[in-house]
Amino acid sequence: MASTERDSLLTMIRSGESMSLRQQLRLTAVLSWPAIIAQLSTIVMQYIDAAMVGSLGAESSASIGLMATSTWLLWGLCSAVASGFSVQVANRIGASDRKGAEAVLRQSFLPVVIFSVLLALFGIGISGSLPLWLRGGEEIAADASSYFLVFCISLPVLQISFLSGAMLRCSGNTLFPGIVNTGICVLDVIFNALLIFDGHDITLGSTVIHIPGAGLGVTGAAIGTALAEVVAAVVMLWYLWRRNKELNLRDGHGSFLPKRNCMNRAFRISTPLGVEHMLMCGAQVFITAIVAPLGTVAIAANAFAVTAESLCYMPGYGISEAATTLVGQSLGAGREKLARSFAKITVWSGILVMTLMGVVMYVAAPLMMGIISPVAEICALGTEVLRIEAFAEPMFAASIVAYGVFVGAGDTLVPAGMNLGSIWGVRIVLAAILAPTLGLRGVWIAMAIELCFRGAIFLLRLRSDRWLRANRALFASR
Repeated sequence: MASTERDSLLTMIRSGESMSLRQQLRLTAVLSWPAIIAQLSTIVMQYIDAAMVGSLGAESSASIGLMATSTWLLWGLCSAVASGFSVQVANRIGASDRKGAEAVLRQSFLPVVIFSVLLALFGIGISGSLPLWLRGGEEIAADASSYFLVFCISLPVLQISFLSGAMLRCSGNTLFPGIVNTGICVLDVIFNALLIFDGHDITLGSTVIHIPGAGLGVTGAAIGTALAEVVAAVVMLWYLWRRNKELNLRDGHGSFLPKRNCMNRAFRISTPLGVEHMLMCGAQVFITAIVAPLGTVAIAANAFAVTAESLCYMPGYGISEAATTLVGQSLGAGREKLARSFAKITVWSGILVMTLMGVVMYVAAPLMMGIISPVAEICALGTEVLRIEAFAEPMFAASIVAYGVFVGAGDTLVPAGMNLGSIWGVRIVLAAILAPTLGLRGVWIAMAIELCFRGAIFLLRLRSDRWLRANRALFASR
């Protein structure tokens, strides 16, 4: 029923039919909730890894925490490359150019796979030294290196999963990626249980059941997640090839070799996103280096608090993905007024949802940290910093969803610069000033101030027409 309603409302965008505010709100909700589920499931996998490894002790927890920003860096670069093609697809579908959309889809696979393989080789090459570069202690370096190595090996598969999911969402199908990502959370639990811990017996009544286990610890967590991602990539690629209605590989007959026009547009969209993500994650790595000297407890508390907070802001990223689809298709159909309307609806929806999530995070912070780690010192410090961050969630939502709006319009260069200026000019400076006296609390106070500043400047850009002018320039000719 939901898919029928979704298709009907999306058809109204492409056909130029007038849409009431109620219909726009309904379409935003129909596209947002599966995307929110998909985003939450991704974080739940990280939460599962953190909780399972956390039971092994503070050092195992810190080894994953130390590598978190580095894995996000490579993860985000794969996502940025996929966006360069998926935004073009959304625009062409909005223009009712299915043949052109499928041509872009086919041309996207070769460049993104090549990119991910090169990125994987780079990561594998530095995996042995990276923990020490991040100022991690000898006691956690080996596990941290092993975790990062497995992650890098799985990058090409992860790239296929990202690309397939992005293409499905930009075609208007946010439901299936949400279902798949929810399913792999279950697989992640199963794989982790078998790979992290040693074999052990459990007693159910009078029956003793032996649970096999590889006892790989931190490395087992990485392998378990990688295996779950393999399943996700295979399933989503199969669906994109055979079953998706609006966009699939089965019906097209074009070449898989990328053409210059398609690559140029992808480069113009992806490059600012990729550079921005590199420098943003570089800033996170820099902050990790600020946190590392504060000790093992601070490293683990910081990493686990970031994971716990993700449960609160991932709904914003889900709505952001819906915003990218709605704005991209509206502009592809030549309906700038409708694009502006969807921009406002999605941004304010994100602010409302994440405000509520911020309240939940403030109240439930001790529970959220307690699930991840049994270490009292880690839980106490993590609870404190989560409650600091809760006050920044509304403006964080504004920046997240507005960014999705701009990506849908192909406006990535200036927003990328805004993100970089905010995190390097505000967060890093304040964190470096506050950490020596306030410890991890100072780092998170700096983060909360910076997120509020970032949200404000993104709202100011949203009020202007500059993001629309960027779209006109990018898609001036087909």
